[in-house]
Amino acid sequence: MNRNERRLKIFLRILGIFSILALVPTLMPVAWMASIHEGLKLGPFPQGPAVEYMARSLSAFYAMFGGLLLVVSGDVRRHAKVIAYVGIVEVLFGLLILIVELRLGVPLHLVLSEGPVIILFGLIILFLLARTKREARATEPPS
Repeated sequence: MNRNERRLKIFLRILGIFSILALVPTLMPVAWMASIHEGLKLGPFPQGPAVEYMARSLSAFYAMFGGLLLVVSGDVRRHAKVIAYVGIVEVLFGLLILIVELRLGVPLHLVLSEGPVIILFGLIILFLLARTKREARATEPPS
């Protein structure tokens, strides 16, 4: 395993572990969700099954995504296409989140802490993957 491959593996695992922590909100009481929502200066927490469903299902999706990152980190060469897809989708998803939050008037500190961070993570994945491939090609014996 080359140096960049190891870096990519570690980065994917760290990102995967933090994403899996999103399981916590899938189980937390609605009162806790409301407290966090209001603490982030997003106003009163909307009541209703649709809001709770969206919050819990999005958290579960992030956790599922974290599991995927852990799986592909096990063999970054074999899963290079999936990892490339994840990097591209992260960049696009981050852009989408950024646009949506700006349109909704989400406080700037939250806008800057989500979309741009997701974009950065996607770019790091793509950068490390490209370096991993380049380093692997450079160390292959000539055929």
